[in-house]
Amino acid sequence: MDTSIIFSILEMIGGVCLFLFGMNLMGQYLEAAAGNKLRDLLGKLTTNKVAGFLTGLGVTAIIQSSGATTVMVVGFVNSGLMTLKQAINVIIGANIGTTVTAWILSLSGIDSGNFFIQMLKPSSFTPILAFVGIILYLFCKSSKKKNIGMILLGFATLMFGMDTMSGAVSFLKDSPEFAALFTLFTNPILGVIVGAVVTTLMQSSSASVGILQALSVTGSITYGSVIPIIMGQNIGSCTTSLISCVGANKNAKRAALVHLFFNVIGTVLFLGIFWVLKSFVEIPILGDAANGFGIAVCHTMFNVACTAILLPASGLLEKLVMKIMPDKPDTEEKTAELDERLLATPPLALEQCKVVANQMGECAINSLKLSLASLTKYTGALAEEVREAEDRTDKYEDSLGTYLVKLSTLNISEADSREAAMLLRAIGDFERISDHSVNIIESAEELRDKEITFTDEAKQELSVLTAAVNEILDLSIKAFRDNDLEAAFLIESLEEVIDELKEVMRANHITRLQQSNCSIEAGFVWSDLLTNLERVSDHSSNIAGGVIDFAHGNRSTHEALRAIKSGEGSYIEKYKEYEEKYSIAKV
Repeated sequence: MDTSIIFSILEMIGGVCLFLFGMNLMGQYLEAAAGNKLRDLLGKLTTNKVAGFLTGLGVTAIIQSSGATTVMVVGFVNSGLMTLKQAINVIIGANIGTTVTAWILSLSGIDSGNFFIQMLKPSSFTPILAFVGIILYLFCKSSKKKNIGMILLGFATLMFGMDTMSGAVSFLKDSPEFAALFTLFTNPILGVIVGAVVTTLMQSSSASVGILQALSVTGSITYGSVIPIIMGQNIGSCTTSLISCVGANKNAKRAALVHLFFNVIGTVLFLGIFWVLKSFVEIPILGDAANGFGIAVCHTMFNVACTAILLPASGLLEKLVMKIMPDKPDTEEKTAELDERLLATPPLALEQCKVVANQMGECAINSLKLSLASLTKYTGALAEEVREAEDRTDKYEDSLGTYLVKLSTLNISEADSREAAMLLRAIGDFERISDHSVNIIESAEELRDKEITFTDEAKQELSVLTAAVNEILDLSIKAFRDNDLEAAFLIESLEEVIDELKEVMRANHITRLQQSNCSIEAGFVWSDLLTNLERVSDHSSNIAGGVIDFAHGNRSTHEALRAIKSGEGSYIEKYKEYEEKYSIAKV
């Protein structure tokens, strides 16, 4: 073999590697830079077909991969962030968004003596982008500017890889063997198979279209072979989402199937039309040599045509996958899950952490409220329910803690990093609240087993304290769930009142002991209850402090709370209101 051919092949391999690396790098940092906007887009999703379609189109245009978008969608559906109906419209939009890459790459074919037109050619402006990118990455401290720098460097690497591929295969333009190879692809079915296999190996339809555009410089690829290959590339792009749905719930698997069915149905439909036209009608352009621009046009036209036909029929696609994978009674997941797929898009993974943390908070607070109810109406079923809730809370803490630690090691913004830290602190407090619920249940069981009773005065005092604790629990979940600063401020006033209630109740108990109105055994249980309830209010205060801390940026929790207590007139006012609302007389 001629040594020049060997080196051309090596150059081609190097170009493909640079192209894929640049595309991956650019997509990764585009996700990081646009993460919060992606979260906003997700939050605005509705069952409206157009809204979902535009979301899929926009997200895929940003991250340059319909496969990556569909993997995210599978993760969203699996985690309960998105319904199957919403997912279908997003997946359809992703097929249009993925054509953007081909249009960018087609600019490399610009050929003009005009300076301004020539500057539109990527090889002309790529060095400038690379220079700006390396300056931003090396010399800027802002993570946002570093992300932009990496996006520019990723694009420059991608385009350099594209030029390297084009240059490496240019010698093939005079090779009759290469020309003969592509005449095989004029058989549409073979072309579809090749397109699907190459895209499956590349795990990106954008990448395989880019390689096809690079090969077009040889002049040996005709539109007759390009069109079936493009159809096959759309089918190959489904592989990533099909792999990603392994181990996911039923709705996530349905979303991956929708992606497959959409592309297979579109390919079968238009492949049939293409074959009939080719067999009975002479179409001169099919024998013409394809170029990068023409390939981009074919890619876009095919995806637009599929969308025009299948978007209105998205409801039928939903019914089809529901028929293939029907629901089974009482087996569907009732709660959201943490999905590893979402770690590819950290802001959305963080959003899912908040959803699961809210569930954990509700579980912990519900267990505490049930334990408080057991002090007056204890039942074995109630005690079992509290212990089961505490066990669920422990599992929540384990899974959330592990997931948040993984998330914190990724390339996330400063704001997301602070929010992840706040969630980590909050889940620890929720877990401790659920632990205290078990402690209170044990106190209730001790009262029952030893037939201990409190005095009427003690029962009245305990009812005041439990009412205050119930209110602080409600405020803490409201502050956490809604980032409600007003509720967080109220917690700080109420927490101080609960601390004082504890001291008054402890003093009153000592007085009752001295007057022989209360037994020593009752005193032990009383002390345990006061300690547990006071600590529950402390954990509620910690949760409120985390919300306040996050809202105040880098200010520490203790500093934020000191500022509230010393500088807020409303704090004193609310404190007095709670003091009057939850007052007990000193014995």
